Amino acid sequence: MARRPLPRILTNSAPLARMAHSASLARSRELARSAADSASDVFHPLITIGRGLRRLGAAGRGRWAETPKEQRGPLAFFVGACLLVVWLVPYGPLLALIAVMGAGAWAGRERTPVVTGPSEAETERLRALYEALVPYLSAEGDPSPLYAHGGDWERAFVEYAFDDSGRLERLQLKYPAYFTDGEDRSRVRIEQVLYAKAGRGREYHFTWDELANQLTLTVLDALPTDIAAQRFVTSPGETVLGFTDPDSVQRTLPVTGGEETRDAPPVVWRTGQRSTEPHLLVLGQPGTGATTLLRSIALQALQHGDVLVIDGSGTGEYGCLTGRRGVLGVESGLAGALATLEWASHETERRLIEGNRARQAGGAAPDDTRRPLWIIADRPTALSHIAVAEGRDDPQRWLQVPLRHGRAAHVTVVVADQFETAELLSDPVRAHTKARVVLGPATVEEVRAVLGAPPHTTPPAQVPPGRGYARLGSAPVLRLQVPATPDPLDDATGQAHREAVTALLPERTVPADGAGPLEPVTGGKPVDVGKSARAAGAEPDDGPTAADAAPEAEETGSAAEPVGASARVRTEKGGEPRVIKGAVEAVRAEG
Repeated sequence: MARRPLPRILTNSAPLARMAHSASLARSRELARSAADSASDVFHPLITIGRGLRRLGAAGRGRWAETPKEQRGPLAFFVGACLLVVWLVPYGPLLALIAVMGAGAWAGRERTPVVTGPSEAETERLRALYEALVPYLSAEGDPSPLYAHGGDWERAFVEYAFDDSGRLERLQLKYPAYFTDGEDRSRVRIEQVLYAKAGRGREYHFTWDELANQLTLTVLDALPTDIAAQRFVTSPGETVLGFTDPDSVQRTLPVTGGEETRDAPPVVWRTGQRSTEPHLLVLGQPGTGATTLLRSIALQALQHGDVLVIDGSGTGEYGCLTGRRGVLGVESGLAGALATLEWASHETERRLIEGNRARQAGGAAPDDTRRPLWIIADRPTALSHIAVAEGRDDPQRWLQVPLRHGRAAHVTVVVADQFETAELLSDPVRAHTKARVVLGPATVEEVRAVLGAPPHTTPPAQVPPGRGYARLGSAPVLRLQVPATPDPLDDATGQAHREAVTALLPERTVPADGAGPLEPVTGGKPVDVGKSARAAGAEPDDGPTAADAAPEAEETGSAAEPVGASARVRTEKGGEPRVIKGAVEAVRAEG
């Protein structure tokens, strides 16, 4: 039987193609697409509510499946009781329907997907950092190495964070247990690698957790440099050396920086009889702020004690203290420094003797032995060099007694010098200055040599004046920024800083030119210099030495005058008589 041929319309595709590309069909598609979009916009709330109800239903079924069988009966009874209460409450079903629709709309809303994980550029940085650590944190023969070339960096890096610019801001990594994390050299090597790969120009803090074999790298903010000299809220015996990171100390002080008042974390140095670090040593490069720190300490010490300044550089940086109440003397020459330091040594011994006698008698120590005495020596090695050239005694020799017995006698010694001449410091100065400060740019080896431990931070790219590290005894090494305390007599000092320092200076007891009588103070009352000197059995300008006056005081059993209420002490420097404040005894040191 012969087959009939199919209709031509079914065998020829040309008519179908013409129908598909006809204008009427394209217009129909556009109308259908527009209708679908309109319907989607109209029914979008219903679609959202439906999607939310479906999610709530799925969550309910999952919760019912997770419920143990013995608890399903009470749960069903509780749900039925709630439905009955809703049914009996006026307008309850309507309110329940509105609540269910609202919950469905909230659960069915379109959520913006949260991008998790690092970006491609951040992944490359982490992979490069991982590869850089492989030579230092891997060992041959490790069956399952944590660090290996081409290994998985996600196993080693526990936590990481990047800032807005894509630079590494925080990194917590694990290291093998056989890594020698107890050696400083091994730690420094890893810190240098991280510093180079994480990006130079910023300061990083490294926290080693030997128990968990983890290292945490954190980017530190720059320390504030806008804090100037001011009256800090401290107790007697507390001195603010500067300010550090908020996480390093557990205390803050209200400070004024610029035009605002805020709380800042200070580095507080405690002195006195109960202090474990009664003396301070400051080392740094020229122009890094050592003199500024000593000037700040002197201004704080004058609140409750007396200050004796030895300016070995001879540049007049402490001229603003001359003639002020509580300032026993400001010496920059060798003869004056020898005389004042010799007096300070004898004064320390006198305080020890008087305090011992008072304790043996069952009484309290005299007030003049409990008033703090501060000996501030700026660059004493310069005077030591001059003393060797002239064949005279080293001024540092007279610091031995205050350094050894100063804590019991309420005498504090602060010494500042430079790295180039640090080897000229005497052994007592190095042995008894447990509080240390390093200012200015310094290598890790230099910081370790001075502080006894390396810093846990990388050096800053730019070191402002007064920036360094501090360590009080065996405490951790802290970053330090010294408050700005420039010389108010310097023409380069700004007006705001000049006024801030001048406001902290005590009132003058001697005219600026040194002329006129000196009126020391005892208990807030002026003392007649001539009367005090005559009571000591000597004229104000020419009297016995301290060594001659001490036996007379012991024979008569009379206590010496307070240090702060002292008569004038006459010294001769280069043949010229000079008058400084001292004890009631008149001391003459031949130049």
